[in-house]
Amino acid sequence: MPRAADGMRLGLRENWPQFTLLVLVNFFVGGMVGLERTVVPLVGTEEFRIASEVVVFSFIIAFGVVKAVANLASGMLADRLSRKTILVAGWLVALPVPFLLAYAPTWGLIVAANVLLGVSQGLTWSMAVNMKIDLVGPRSRGLAMGLNEAAGYGAVGLTALVTGFVAQSAGLRPEPFFIGIAYAVLGTVLSVALVRDTAGYARLEAALHGGNPLNPETHERPPTGWIVAETSWRNRTLFGVSQAGLVNNLNDGMSWGVFPVLFAAYGVSVADIGILKAVYPAIWGAGQIITGPLSDRIGRKPLIVAGMLVQAGGHAVIGFGLTRPFAAGLAGSVLLGLGTAMVYPALLAAVGDAAHPAWRATSVGVYRFWRDLGYAVGALLAGIVAGLLTLVWAVHVAGLLTLASGLLAWWTLDETLRPEASRPFPAARAGATRQDGS
Repeated sequence: MPRAADGMRLGLRENWPQFTLLVLVNFFVGGMVGLERTVVPLVGTEEFRIASEVVVFSFIIAFGVVKAVANLASGMLADRLSRKTILVAGWLVALPVPFLLAYAPTWGLIVAANVLLGVSQGLTWSMAVNMKIDLVGPRSRGLAMGLNEAAGYGAVGLTALVTGFVAQSAGLRPEPFFIGIAYAVLGTVLSVALVRDTAGYARLEAALHGGNPLNPETHERPPTGWIVAETSWRNRTLFGVSQAGLVNNLNDGMSWGVFPVLFAAYGVSVADIGILKAVYPAIWGAGQIITGPLSDRIGRKPLIVAGMLVQAGGHAVIGFGLTRPFAAGLAGSVLLGLGTAMVYPALLAAVGDAAHPAWRATSVGVYRFWRDLGYAVGALLAGIVAGLLTLVWAVHVAGLLTLASGLLAWWTLDETLRPEASRPFPAARAGATRQDGS
């Protein structure tokens, strides 16, 4: 790979020590979310005796909305400030979260903990993504995203499993949340002491691959409003990516709140619920080690479309198989994990392909805004549908929306993978809107 005058080189092999460190940091980031997957919905229904599904799922709604906004803000700030500064700030915000989850005397403080967690996740996970994209350059983008998301969601699954077993033996609080204290401290220390900023690598890639699509003679950022519009709706491919990301996390937000309560209502024990809640993110995480680099070979679109359809099948298995709730939950969770593993790194890599390095961090932030807004949409939709109908119907509605999203992705997406690193970015060519607005 080309080398800058100061010795910086793009590539996974060339930057493996920092890349590996950032993978470890993202493991701790994911673990902070895994703290909540099994236990917190049950804390709402069993400890605080909350009957309304919308109120129980309010912690997920708060998390999703705040994380979505934090993603957008972090992307904009990353194109202007130090990536490391934003990463460290995210960890500092996370430090009170496990203590609040363990000891909060009211449900309102649990929701407040999720506001902090949403801010933290929006800053830390966004920077882990952007910093890895910066380091590896265009050739191994899918592999980089696969490893990043595998670490994060592997930690989600492992922590969901551990907290379920701890809760089965020691109770819902406070012991299941103690592991979060270790995650927060280790993530903060590593980010402060060892992580180096990577913005210089993005500038190197920008210099190698041409200028701003609005002004090809420069490498300056276009206006933020232009990037938001380009990522959200004006570029068909980026629109297809954004809507698929939103529906993907709608599934996650729905399963986060619905599955523990649904399976408990069908007589599944807390420890077994922990297993079911671990399988989905564990397969999601581990599978990306394969699907990330696979997207560098066969392209992003096939994995995105097929992955959404597999997720829809997972919902159908759970929704129609509750005469044997654990078996249905296990099979459906496997399908949800496989489908999400296919989709997740390919979506991030597609944004990295289609956005110019000069404004890529902002574009990733916009995509992650829409994607993580899906947490809130999924939890709110599940609460409304469950209140009007049943929790099972919430599963069915999520499956139908996922099927529709996969078909929409098939219709809107153009393949973004370009084997030759020197080829222009799609958004700098036909996908970009000209200055005259046409």
